[in-house]
Amino acid sequence: MTQEFATSVFGWMAALNIAVLLFTALTVLLLQEQIAGIHSKLFQMERSEVKRAYFRYLANYKVLTLIFCIVPWLALKLA
Repeated sequence: MTQEFATSVFGWMAALNIAVLLFTALTVLLLQEQIAGIHSKLFQMERSEVKRAYFRYLANYKVLTLIFCIVPWLALKLA
């Protein structure tokens, strides 16, 4: 595997993960009440707990995307 190929793979992986993160964040922002109602009934949680879980999910996804996609891509670009 060449450095150019690895850079390309990490770049596309970062782009796809950022797209998923943006789609999920917009969905949660725009449809928060409807989705929270469904998930609170499905998992027997309070709506406030469900909303906190959404925030934790988005925060964890963002950090993992940064660590496993963007940082390796930047390291390969700078090398």
